[in-house]
Amino acid sequence: MTPVCPFVKASRPDDTTSKKSGENSLKHQADSESKCPFNKKEATDSAGSSPKCPFGYDQNSFKIGPFSCVICQALLFESSKCVPCSHIFCKACISRFKDCPLCGADIEKIEPDTNLQDMVDRFIEGHARIRRSVSSKQGEETKESGQVVYEDVSLERGSFLVQHAMRAFRAQNLESAKSRLSLCAEDIRSQIEKAGDTTELCSQLGAVLGMLGDCCRAMGDANSAVSYFEESVEFLSKLPKDDKEITHTLSVSLNKIGDLKYYDGNLQAARSYYLQSLNVRRDVIKHNSTVPTQVLDVAVSLAKVADVDRNLGDEKMATDGFQEAIDMLESLKLDSEASGVEQRRQSVLEFLRSQVAEKQEQVETQVEATA
Repeated sequence: MTPVCPFVKASRPDDTTSKKSGENSLKHQADSESKCPFNKKEATDSAGSSPKCPFGYDQNSFKIGPFSCVICQALLFESSKCVPCSHIFCKACISRFKDCPLCGADIEKIEPDTNLQDMVDRFIEGHARIRRSVSSKQGEETKESGQVVYEDVSLERGSFLVQHAMRAFRAQNLESAKSRLSLCAEDIRSQIEKAGDTTELCSQLGAVLGMLGDCCRAMGDANSAVSYFEESVEFLSKLPKDDKEITHTLSVSLNKIGDLKYYDGNLQAARSYYLQSLNVRRDVIKHNSTVPTQVLDVAVSLAKVADVDRNLGDEKMATDGFQEAIDMLESLKLDSEASGVEQRRQSVLEFLRSQVAEKQEQVETQVEATA
């Protein structure tokens, strides 16, 4: 569940169909797996020793613990017990089975385990709210005076929630993922109220909101998805444009709004969002024109805009856009080791050339018909 994700350059269960064939071919080109939005902060967090979760749920060493579902490997959500074997899983996970995945027993019925779920919820609420000594000169001075200064390790809770949301998302337990991400967003909002719109907090919230948009989109709730993506754009737009991950996440969120507008048949709105994403990506390559992935992103955005132009009846604009993207990718030089990028480049080029060839065939057919 990246952007940046902030959290998810993990595979996202996108729509399996699209209203336009061109859009379907390019759908995944801009949506790469997201990174956890808390990673940067983790690297620069307080030098003091981090508190360790007794159940193994620390942000850098997630394990399957007593509160985990062995199917999605995330924390239990809507804990449900199989009858008669009594093995427990998330409701959404076990509902797909007729036999218990652990013991193979026939599942006669599934019952909610509210007591266990209450324990899991209390665990989540309290996780990483441990307080530890501040390892700083100020902390040492207060210790000498007989006082101990503590700080709230809220960072670990954010990373903890995001990682479990990503696990649930990949396992198609979308309600679980949405619940964890919503808690994370609430945490970040409360921090913003105290600390203001800092770059780090806005970046994290923008990424989390984008992941929430992905959840809603996968659940078929397009209106909520658009709302989350728009709010993600709002926060990410406040940030400096010199951070590559932030600009990438911003452009992806804009594209996803465009996708949803496109599927809804609102082509003018779709073009507006695709064009905004294109402009963000053009600004990036002005200073990083040799970065292959960013050049690819621009080519994908050009194709998205051109596809809408064609459907709006502006064939010249469409052809110019497709051709500009082709020229850009044909002149792109890649290292021999960049096999993954080369594969993506060839995939996009194949689509772009097919669009230009399709129009040429139509023109030739019309000429022959009137000859």
